[in-house]
Amino acid sequence: MKQLLFVLVLITLFSCKEDSQVDEAVAKIPIEFKVERFDKIFYESKPEDLQGIKAQYPFFFPEGNPDSIWVNKLKNPLLKELYKEVQMKYPTLGPIENDMEKLFAYVQYYFPKYKTPRVITLISEVDTEAKAFYVDTLALVSLDCYLGKDHRFYVDFPEYKKMELEENQILPNLVSTFCYGKIAPPTDRTLIAAMIYYGKELYVKDKLIPFYSDAVKIGYTETKLQFCQANEYYMWSNLVENKLLYDSNPKNELRFIKPAPFTKFYLEIDNQTPGRVGQWLGWQIVRSYMENNDDVTLEQLLTMDAKTIFENSKYKPKKP
Repeated sequence: MKQLLFVLVLITLFSCKEDSQVDEAVAKIPIEFKVERFDKIFYESKPEDLQGIKAQYPFFFPEGNPDSIWVNKLKNPLLKELYKEVQMKYPTLGPIENDMEKLFAYVQYYFPKYKTPRVITLISEVDTEAKAFYVDTLALVSLDCYLGKDHRFYVDFPEYKKMELEENQILPNLVSTFCYGKIAPPTDRTLIAAMIYYGKELYVKDKLIPFYSDAVKIGYTETKLQFCQANEYYMWSNLVENKLLYDSNPKNELRFIKPAPFTKFYLEIDNQTPGRVGQWLGWQIVRSYMENNDDVTLEQLLTMDAKTIFENSKYKPKKP
């Protein structure tokens, strides 16, 4: 027992030293950018300003749409109210800009070919499918989708969806979209393949936004995260005992992977569980794999198949 404890202490010390070296290297990477407040530029403009704005931001003005569409938006009382609420919540983006600066530095450390993107904020009329995008040289943030879970504009949203509308979800959402095309898609429809796919995405968040808590990275409350930590053994055992890991039933993704108010183990305690525990368990498998295979780079991990990761992860949650 003492020997095992000694080994665990050595692993922890080595990991902390490695993280410290990464942090020092990242701190030396120069990052320069300025957030462009398109939301302000557009909603504080006049119809006669439109041609200049369209020339500067052509990707926000699809061809074939008459200027009357944009003029009507400027006059729309509901959109004016939405803009007002955004400005009240985000008169400046100081703390968010600081976090973005750190994010872009970590991106350049782990993915050197990616340079600092152009960052633009906008209003998407609460289109929650387009909250944030980070693709190549462009990062877009729809600030009207991050007014806080208790905002009156979100009153009709289900509770589990409201957590995604907090300010602290801006960077996790940017990282999720940064992962598009970088993580190899599952080669089959098994539950374990989906778990590890999302586990990889969450592991990327470990690396690119290490200054955020695990709860924020996955969009849980601290209470929901603690539930997963306390019940990891039992949740995992349920999947194993019911032979669900290699089951290709598409309903499994709805039960364990997709956003939902809770996870469907079909047990009495289901209402106490958070949704997406399959993602959380996949995260723990990927973490275990990387802890036990320290010669694997982040980019190599993202292209690796789920079977290799799972079989070499040595993942085995302990019974409480």
